[in-house]
Parts: sequence; C-alpha cells; structure tokens
Amino acid sequence: MKIICVGKNYEDHIKEMSSLKPSSPVIFLKPPTSITLNGSRFSIPDFSNEIHHEIELVIKISRNGKNIKIEDSQNHFREISLGIDFTARDIQNYCKKMGYPWELSKAFDGSAAIGDFIAKDDFDINNINFYLNKNNKMVQQGNSSEMIFSFNQIISFVSNYFTIEEGDLIYTGTPSGVGAVNKFDKLDGYLNNKKLLHVAIS
Repeated sequence: MKIICVGKNYEDHIKEMSSLKPSSPVIFLKPPTSITLNGSRFSIPDFSNEIHHEIELVIKISRNGKNIKIEDSQNHFREISLGIDFTARDIQNYCKKMGYPWELSKAFDGSAAIGDFIAKDDFDINNINFYLNKNNKMVQQGNSSEMIFSFNQIISFVSNYFTIEEGDLIYTGTPSGVGAVNKFDKLDGYLNNKKLLHVAIS
C-alpha cells in the first residue's frame, strides 16, 4: 500500500503558507507506518515543537492502473474518507529553507490519520463539504469544488509516474486553517456533517 499525498491544492492554503500556485500536482509519499487509525491516539513526537493538523479528503484506489486517462480515473476509486496529514511545521520550514525534501516533516510514524470510508456514489464528488473540529470548535473547512486539481486529475497525473494499486490511499490536499495540536486535544473530522474521523492527541 502506498500513501500518496498532494500539496498546495487549495488556493486559500497556498496564500496562508505564503507559497506559489503550482502548475501541476505537488506529490509526496508517506510509508504505511504513518497510518493512525480512526479512534486511535496520535502521540506528538519528541523531535518537533510544532505539529500541525491538516484535514483532507482521502480516496482509496480500487483498481490498479498506469497512464490512466483523466476521463477514466473515476473508475479507479469507489470510496472516500477524511484524513489528517500531521505535519512537523518547524522541520518543514527548515527543509524548505535548505532546499531539502519534506519527508522528515511529513512521513513520520503516525502522521497519516485516516477515518472510516464511505461510498463515493453517496455524494456529488465535485461538491463535498468537510471540516475539522478541534476540541469541539471548527478550525478548518473546505469543499472539493475548491481543489485546484480534481480527484480525476490527481489520479491521472500520479499514474503517469508510478502504478497505482488497489488499496493505495490518496490524500488530496488541505484547505486553510492549519494549526498546532497539543497534548489532550480532540480532533473530529466531518464529511457532509457525518463524522468519519476521531483522533486524540497525547
């Protein structure tokens, strides 16, 4: 299983991070050891003083593919969920400054929280509302219509570089509102007002 992540896919978040809008999807990977299952605890690692939450729509690949056409991409996933891309922001900022890859700030153990999956056919995938509550207060909110690159565009783009396989997860980018998490925080992710994800911070 691969965990494929998309950066800079919401314009408001790009502005929030004082970054530039990309001309093609920004891709990075996380290893299977980064998964934090729904209802589990996420432990703040000792190597960072600034862990941020990034709520994202996540799609699960249901069919292998390579060099997939955009118009065929919808046939390669059947389920959608929510995930949190936990990011060591202090390390990421250092990596950016030095021109290093981001993996140390993005791919550490537990850094990919994942919620329960639901059938994509239950929704208009081009108009999915989602949000994150921290300690019962909304801190992030987005809609799939705001993505710079759609689900289908992402699948097609990624498959030109490496084969996507059944069970792979694609984290599709975060809207604005990212912020720090602290010990004892409770994070709850909602998709169209249905809670799919809960993570306790320790």
